[in-house]
Amino acid sequence: MNQHVFAILEKCNHLNHLKQLQSFIITQGQSQTQFYVFKLVRFCTLKIFNFYYARLLFDHLYAPNIYLYTAMITAYASHPNHHTSAFALYRHMLCKGKPTPNNFIYPHVLKSAPEVLESNGTKLVHTQIFKSGFGQYPVVQTALVDAYSRPGSCIGIARDLFDEMAERNVVSWTAMVSGYMRVGDVGKAILLFEEMPNRDVPSWNAVIAGCTQNGFFSEAISLLRKMVMEGKGGNWPNQVTMVCSLSACGHTGMFQLGKSIHGYIYRNDIGNDCLVANALIDMYGKCGSLETARRIFEMSSKKNLTSWNSIINCFALHGQSDTAISVFEEMINCGVEDVRPDAVTFISLLNACTHGGLVEKGRAYFVLMTSSYNIEPRIDHYGCLIDLLGRAGKFEEALEVINGMKMEPDEVVWGSLLNGCKIYGRSDLAEFAVNKLIEIDPNNGGYGIMLANLYGALGKWDEVRKIRKKLKEQNAYKTPGCSWIEVDSQVHQFYSVDKTHPRTDEIYNILESMVGLY
Repeated sequence: MNQHVFAILEKCNHLNHLKQLQSFIITQGQSQTQFYVFKLVRFCTLKIFNFYYARLLFDHLYAPNIYLYTAMITAYASHPNHHTSAFALYRHMLCKGKPTPNNFIYPHVLKSAPEVLESNGTKLVHTQIFKSGFGQYPVVQTALVDAYSRPGSCIGIARDLFDEMAERNVVSWTAMVSGYMRVGDVGKAILLFEEMPNRDVPSWNAVIAGCTQNGFFSEAISLLRKMVMEGKGGNWPNQVTMVCSLSACGHTGMFQLGKSIHGYIYRNDIGNDCLVANALIDMYGKCGSLETARRIFEMSSKKNLTSWNSIINCFALHGQSDTAISVFEEMINCGVEDVRPDAVTFISLLNACTHGGLVEKGRAYFVLMTSSYNIEPRIDHYGCLIDLLGRAGKFEEALEVINGMKMEPDEVVWGSLLNGCKIYGRSDLAEFAVNKLIEIDPNNGGYGIMLANLYGALGKWDEVRKIRKKLKEQNAYKTPGCSWIEVDSQVHQFYSVDKTHPRTDEIYNILESMVGLY
């Protein structure tokens, strides 16, 4: 019987096939046999991703055992949209009183807890772990470190738990490094990474990805170089490493280094799938090599939604509005079922319309997004639309859009309106927009300086003095401008009024000599 069921499951690839097997099991009087139901549930969640039918199978049992609860909770926890279901099922199990949780189920519950109840959820599960006596199991301790280091929880508690661990393996260290990266404390993450007694590829990926996600692109590239140079114990870059590194290159415009990474990928045969191809398209596009980006896109054997979004965004970023729109039209007519425009697609399209001054098309795409594709506009979409209308001088319509938004306008929305006001000299509306920006972030000195400059242009010198005095009293900050330049595959980073570069004296001498030529 077991071999017969396994043989049929191996051939199943559709829910109807599973239902036939289930019917066979029922006719054999085995509908309450936990082992068979476990296999059916696992098939539903892992192969056809039908959580609804998996739960029907689970609920049909009179008394599911701990393995079935673990299977269902694991499946729910592995998908962000089902975290609430994972936590609810765990609570249901506790209320019933049996089966009792074990050390294998807690890591999956903890994965969902912060998403459902933030720090309180983690603390509730932590209390239950303490009561049930599983607090000293390394796998549970590592899961607690991970849960407490998620947004809304407490990184301090995570570090205390990490320091108290009697046995720390590479997974525990990586969890703590990832935790610091998640809350933006890149310095502590790198210091902890350097202290690691042993490293594996996921730990390298955690620190490189963390640097990239937090905007520390130069550090990400330095770590990649270090990883390649060390290359001990088989810790060679994989697909994830390459994707994160290419992202860093794209954000900083490191074209030559990006090409070198592409060569490394080719020589070492690191992935021919969409993940790497999409990262290459994005990198070449952001670095301005649109022909190469398009060539990689065309050569991709299987283009997914991210592939299309990446190439559309490439052309939109560089002002090639007509090409971006043409690719979008090609996308919606490609006939691939899984390729359907999403929120990201329309952000790129609206950006393309903004760069090309295509107001009517921009309006039409905004309507198409909501009416034909049932996509709820996000703050990013509104920011793009306001930018489009502001650059076209359509301020009344822009204000109507802002007043009709279902969420509070953010800095991008008011900043986009302000840019339009500067183009058309609308000082009255510019003053209104800057005051809104100051309300959002009162300590941002950049906004105060904008308002002071605006009042200066209008001759309101008393107002200028008041603002400057207020900025001084608040000790307001202004984010300095930053730029990068790539020389001999090395990135040099400069901030406004920056003198930290080791060759600062030479740079200023050259600048002064250039000024003397005029």
